[in-house]
Amino acid sequence: MKTKNAPNESDSARRSDDRAWREVRLERIRRWEAEPRYERFIDEANIQATLNANAQPSREAILDIITKARANAHTGTMLTPAEVASLAACTDPELWDSIFETAYWIKQTVYGNRIVLFAPLYVSSPCVNNCLYCGFRSSNNTVVKRTLTPDELDAEFRSLVNVGHKRLIMVYGESPENDYQYIRDTIAAAYRFKDGPGEIRRANVNAAPLFVEEYREVRSVGIGTYQVFQETYHLPTYQRVHPKGTLKAEFDWRVLGLHRAQDAGIDDVAIGVLFGLYDWRFELLGLLHHALALEKEFGVGPHTISYPRLEPAEGTPFATHSPWQVTDEDFKKVVAIIRLMCPYTGSILTARERPDLRREVMRKGGVSQMDAGSRIAVGGYAQMEREHQPDRQQFVLGDTRSLDAFILDLCREGYLPSFCTAGYREGRTGANFMPLAKHATVKNYCIANGVLTFQEYLIDYASEAVRQIGRETVIPKYLGWLDEHVPALADKARGNLERMQREAARDLHF
Repeated sequence: MKTKNAPNESDSARRSDDRAWREVRLERIRRWEAEPRYERFIDEANIQATLNANAQPSREAILDIITKARANAHTGTMLTPAEVASLAACTDPELWDSIFETAYWIKQTVYGNRIVLFAPLYVSSPCVNNCLYCGFRSSNNTVVKRTLTPDELDAEFRSLVNVGHKRLIMVYGESPENDYQYIRDTIAAAYRFKDGPGEIRRANVNAAPLFVEEYREVRSVGIGTYQVFQETYHLPTYQRVHPKGTLKAEFDWRVLGLHRAQDAGIDDVAIGVLFGLYDWRFELLGLLHHALALEKEFGVGPHTISYPRLEPAEGTPFATHSPWQVTDEDFKKVVAIIRLMCPYTGSILTARERPDLRREVMRKGGVSQMDAGSRIAVGGYAQMEREHQPDRQQFVLGDTRSLDAFILDLCREGYLPSFCTAGYREGRTGANFMPLAKHATVKNYCIANGVLTFQEYLIDYASEAVRQIGRETVIPKYLGWLDEHVPALADKARGNLERMQREAARDLHF
């Protein structure tokens, strides 16, 4: 791991170093933008015209789209921009009941009734960018920006694995302190870490877009999915909230960032929007055009789609004054439309949202992945008793329940909590993953591996309340599902469950 700036280095010297690094990188980025390899897929005028042309869909048109979306669950075909615009314009409560029901049905059909669990780990927050909505922006002196040392990073890993987490999304700012080498080295450290039965089996990344050779370095240590959220696909808004002269102000560099990741061999990539920066209807079409562009260029669409909402942040008034804030009711619509729009993608609902809303959106939106027991301050897991540390975190969380409390809620609602990471290690990524998801057969692996990873949690980490409901209700329920749908896997799953108890075997997967 690289040595960071010495503690006695002056702030002005650091700022000078940051500016020099930023200017060199910005010049290189602009040279890349001058000769792009890929087609620019966002056309603001075309998206707005599509929204305008489909602003008053008929009842029959919506019902036809719902029927088509159900059929698409078995083929992975995405809806068209006009169809997504029509859903976004629907105002009939009865039709929305059908849309919500369909979103849940599609998720069940493709992935089964399991929820994959992960934790965000904020590793380094210094950033040369100055995004108006972000608590970590360079001009915000009310939030302390810091980079974890190796010992601090190990303390975070220990706190996470000792409650049962196996899967992380590691989050980084953009600065010379947390460049691609630091990302590579800290991910490698995650995989090296062991504490009793605890280990990190998959480290996904949320970080700035990179050059192809930099992506290759990060890929070399075995990352999972690489997330680059566009924040907003509306260019005038993008330019307004990302000041000129910053790295993030370069729209084409960012919007084509995952194309470069695919070129580097990272075949699981993830897209997302920060809803609340601009009209959510426009942003939905931006996401769809991004997914279509990845499919067209590489034959592989996004592995996941995220839809975080703008949340309050210390010293960041823009976050509470945006005219495009998304209401709870519209947020439910956003999540459901994404599921109908792109049936094969993982759908990530984060702890930004309140527990009651998360419960409802799971049912209405077809969610497949959620974080739990989350802390978003850098170094926050080592101080789990502190739910909020506003002077060290990017925004305010809505759901601060412990992992075990969250899992108990999932069990009571009938879901299978899953810590599965088998797909990555069995080569079910990119082009090898898409046929399974698009033809709705990936759930066979999802349920079987989910049962095994949940059993690990029950043995090693669960409270007595979770252990009881897990052993008496959840595990038998999903073994029964396997008996009915994939009996060969059911027999093998039972054998692996016995090995866990008899031999203390771990990490058994299909």
